[in-house]
Amino acid sequence: MPRQRPRPARTGAGPEAAARDAGTLAFVESPVQLLNVLEWAYTAQATALTVVVLSPQDPMTRGQLRRMAELARDEGHTVRWEEARGGPTAPMRTIGGLTPLLRRARRIVIGDPFSRYVQLLLTLTRARDLVVVDDGTATMEFISQLARGERLVRWHRNGSGRGARDLAFAPFSATARRRLTPAPEGGRRTVGLFSSMPVEAPPGVEVTTNEFAWTRDRFGPPRLTRAADIVGTSLVETGVVDDGRYLAAVAALARTHGATRYFAHRKESADKLRRLVTETGLEIVRPDLPLELIARRGPIGRLIVSFPSTVVHTLPLALLGTEVKVAVCDIDPEWLTAHASPRAQGFLDGVTGTARDVQRLPFTQRVAAG
Repeated sequence: MPRQRPRPARTGAGPEAAARDAGTLAFVESPVQLLNVLEWAYTAQATALTVVVLSPQDPMTRGQLRRMAELARDEGHTVRWEEARGGPTAPMRTIGGLTPLLRRARRIVIGDPFSRYVQLLLTLTRARDLVVVDDGTATMEFISQLARGERLVRWHRNGSGRGARDLAFAPFSATARRRLTPAPEGGRRTVGLFSSMPVEAPPGVEVTTNEFAWTRDRFGPPRLTRAADIVGTSLVETGVVDDGRYLAAVAALARTHGATRYFAHRKESADKLRRLVTETGLEIVRPDLPLELIARRGPIGRLIVSFPSTVVHTLPLALLGTEVKVAVCDIDPEWLTAHASPRAQGFLDGVTGTARDVQRLPFTQRVAAG
């Protein structure tokens, strides 16, 4: 486990607060979501959450989630691990087992409003308080769609979204969207957002800034290395960026900035990473925790180079007070695949353009090919 400072006593955590927090149910499906639930709990001084992990099948994600679950238990929270995708009967078994908790919960915290699993669970709860914590840059798209009254669709998804499964699920998705829409003024339902992303929430959504105070309090400061580090992305795996262009860009960045390590995204394919080693000589690091915690405990490079992703917003906060600089490399439109969503370039430009306290690295096709 990473070195973690002892948990200090909380103020305002008496019997009344503990009873309130015991009625809080959080649903997470990724390590970053669980990290941000811990950040929210720290900021809100919520001391007795029940965190439900809707476990995915990907081995890397499961491993990071188990490590994060240990940290959550160390904070005094209850973690319930659900094999939510373990076979054809798993969804019904999971939902049936969670229904009593959903009925009793007074507050629901979720990490992925786009998740069909979460949307279905939201239709079963009577909770009047809903909180959405960051699921990375997807939060920006969620708030944008919520403000426009649109159905919830992930930014990198292509197509009409009107297939047989989409149509069958449409009533549940519509109900979830209504639950996530603030009640009119004076209503009894509240919707909150806990985010480090630059968002303009619609009226009625209470926004609390995620400053990564828990991460900074528990870990670090890190030891810094002389070399630069590169942060990987799954844009190739999601079909947004061409793999050849991506590999060429990483090689050029490594040469330009003297990078020696490549922190792989948990969804990057083994084949792509093998090609990266062959073509760039970079050391591949498979983090066992979200990068914010890895960087905070160190060792970490004095310069971290990333493509447009969540970390260009979160790392400057997690590393506040250190000498680490974060740089973001633009995605050239020529790198996009023919299958990329029409919204992809605009979304990626928005991620880069709204990042604070980072260095911009415009990256032309000529340099990437170089």
